[in-house]
Amino acid sequence: MPEAREAAILRIFAAALVPATTLPALPAAAQAIIYCTAADMLLGRVARPAAPRCSPPPPVWVRRALVWPPAWALFPRPGPAEGWVAAARSTAPACAETSPPIWRRPAGRASLACMISDILRGVGMASGLAGHARLTGAEPVLRSSFRVDAAAQASIAASGLVAAAIHAGRGAAMQGVAVDMRHAAVEFRSERHLRVDGEGRGEGWDAIAGLYPSRDGFLRLHTNFPHHRSGMLALLGCAPTRDAVAAELAKRDSVDFETEATAAGLCVSAFRTHAQWLAHPQCAALAAQPLVAIERIGAAPRTPLPPAAARPLAGLRVLDLTRVIAGPVAGRTLAAHGADVLHITAPHLPSIPVLVMDTGRGKRCAELDLRVDGARFAALVGGADAVLRSYREGALAGLGFSDERMAELRPGIVIGHLSAYGATGPWGGKRGFDSLTQTSTGINADEAEAAGEHEPAGSVGGPRVLPCQALDHASGHLLAMGVMAAMLRRAEEGGSWRVSVSLARTGMWLRTLGRIEGFAVTEPTQDDIADLLETHPSDFGRLTAVRHAAILADTPAMEGPAMALGSSPAEWLSSP
Repeated sequence: MPEAREAAILRIFAAALVPATTLPALPAAAQAIIYCTAADMLLGRVARPAAPRCSPPPPVWVRRALVWPPAWALFPRPGPAEGWVAAARSTAPACAETSPPIWRRPAGRASLACMISDILRGVGMASGLAGHARLTGAEPVLRSSFRVDAAAQASIAASGLVAAAIHAGRGAAMQGVAVDMRHAAVEFRSERHLRVDGEGRGEGWDAIAGLYPSRDGFLRLHTNFPHHRSGMLALLGCAPTRDAVAAELAKRDSVDFETEATAAGLCVSAFRTHAQWLAHPQCAALAAQPLVAIERIGAAPRTPLPPAAARPLAGLRVLDLTRVIAGPVAGRTLAAHGADVLHITAPHLPSIPVLVMDTGRGKRCAELDLRVDGARFAALVGGADAVLRSYREGALAGLGFSDERMAELRPGIVIGHLSAYGATGPWGGKRGFDSLTQTSTGINADEAEAAGEHEPAGSVGGPRVLPCQALDHASGHLLAMGVMAAMLRRAEEGGSWRVSVSLARTGMWLRTLGRIEGFAVTEPTQDDIADLLETHPSDFGRLTAVRHAAILADTPAMEGPAMALGSSPAEWLSSP
């Protein structure tokens, strides 16, 4: 559809929501939300209600039961002494999003305002909450054909907005949330910029991990944990060198070896194109799931939010049973907004030191072997507001701590579950990591093709990874947002809740944002991002790290020092 005609039709639909004469005077954020709704009306995804008038909705920080409230329901109905402009401004402050409105954007690329509104609606929040975001900067920042920078800004902003909504729900004034795109993109590769006493610590990759040619394509191995490494070498029956592993994998068909390794509990992905992923039954299973799933798992009375404190989540307790990046990023985000986050590990569980340092900022770290210390863990669950878990499906249940059991121990608890491919479908519960998910779902294939790294005669060449662990970091911020949204829901409705996010489903969301010509930029160096770093003492030395990109106007995020594993007692701090 030509741009002028498209704009005209969208304005007609927008006029059905807000009088055309007042629309131009509304703030940019309000206009963006109205035009997003108009676009959905045009596409038939939402119908205009029969009666345009309604009773005043609850404040924007209160969770809405509607999945997609129409734009006219996002602003209070003006009384005799106020007009639409004043009403909209009081609810949605001006937004500094620099991208053109969605009706002027190239086809297939969502505006940041609509991205954030979509994310918020998906967890039951009023999409008008997006109007409190101040978004600056422009893409690309990192070299990619995928909109990883926009995904970073949108997911971090959505998480910050729900934190601000909780603070408002506790009785404080609703505050703005500023997120710069460059800062958000850099936070998505925070582990690369970590320094201890001025020295880098690498990224924790094992010597035999990575990409290998197979007989019919490529395979990617993840062997960063010792038991995954030893299991892979046993399965291949070869020496622990890249050359020996490569020689064995060159004899194997990709999908057959992926299936064999998966059955053995190992972490392998066959290289797939996007078309091959679309034909896979796990893709269909994930397509039926929301980006962030929230479901009630038990009955419980309402758990009112405590009175306002200095930080949005102050006084709320979170058990963090996650490792590597995505789950720990969720815990780090909750800690940055004031939650008491207690990370639980055990002496027999492996870890990656650089990731412990980066994602452990602001948390206390305790050791507890659930195989023998079940009673102590049950007591911790009984005092928790939320539990984050990323163990394979059924692992905690096998130790007596299913989600339903934890809801019995603490009625009203929120369980945040992070997985690679979701809990249902043929790959439900399959082990995986960001790099493997990129390979198995066609992201690496498309990135390579966009970069011009495809073979002659149109055949696709080797995989090209994204410039950061984007699925991990986005999933972490989305999980934190979902957990906070569920806390608002339990305050209004009661109940115990489970929030589920998967890396593969996040990757599917990333695709919906559209593609860009993003390879012309230069990757930012440590010196380039010096203004985004902060240095604190820690249990590991002087730690320099990327500070949190969501800047709340009244309660800036505060990331405390990183603590060594097992350095804290397995107990909650004194009663809030």
